[in-house]
Amino acid sequence: MKLVSYATDAGPRVGCLDNGEVIPTPGIPSMLDYLSDSSLKSTIEAALIGRIGAKPINEVNLLAPLPRPTKIIAIGLNYKDHVEETGREMPKAPVLFSKPPTATIGPEASIVIPNESSKIDYEVELGVVIGVGGRNIPKETALDHVGGYTVFNDISARDFQYRDGQWFRGKSFDTFAPMGPVLTLPDQINDPQNLHLELRLNGKKRQDSSTANMVFSVAELITDISKVLTLEPGDVIATGTPAGVGFVAKPKPVFLQPGDVVEAEIEGIGILRNPVTKDGETGQLEK
Repeated sequence: MKLVSYATDAGPRVGCLDNGEVIPTPGIPSMLDYLSDSSLKSTIEAALIGRIGAKPINEVNLLAPLPRPTKIIAIGLNYKDHVEETGREMPKAPVLFSKPPTATIGPEASIVIPNESSKIDYEVELGVVIGVGGRNIPKETALDHVGGYTVFNDISARDFQYRDGQWFRGKSFDTFAPMGPVLTLPDQINDPQNLHLELRLNGKKRQDSSTANMVFSVAELITDISKVLTLEPGDVIATGTPAGVGFVAKPKPVFLQPGDVVEAEIEGIGILRNPVTKDGETGQLEK
């Protein structure tokens, strides 16, 4: 089952995606409510049977599945091929950093290049959305805490990232956390460590890998993070990116430019598409 958040005149609503149609789920006020209350699953099942108000997906304005996540916890250097392309040593423990919830945008919303930076990079990542919170979560039961999976694009201002010596500022500009287009529920993902993922820039493939190449698995990440902080429903873990990022491209770096279109795709979830604009401009893809 796949869920979406979409815009209406009355504000964001939750729907179920089935056979190319978005079916409203009026008994679910928000995606966070769904993640926090397991009893709401029956509401989705009832909506699927009735299909009241169903609309083709191309007639719906999709938002990020969680328009405002409770926390965004990101992981650096978590793919073997990416560690190798950057010339770093393989990490002995997960490298954690955060992105603010205000950076979140959904599919087809614009990634905005800030006036202060000219080195904006892309990173396709598996986004893990927490459904059951906890602290000191054992690895053996860690996946039971997953509420769903989504596509995440960890946008970075590389000049700020490396000038500062830490990553928060360079990762935190508004629009630097695209995610979507859906929340795929865990029963649809047999193994989160066996998913193909890729990123295309203007139709050209830039990243092409598998979650099997993660240094630390989804379960290991949940366990490690929960030793540091309490995970809550609605938290998003961006699990790292594979090789092919722009700043190490050969023969010269590739950075996002106004007019570009970025497509991040993960098997079993879908394609997250976003145009790129300069601060002060607007842009939106045709549906």
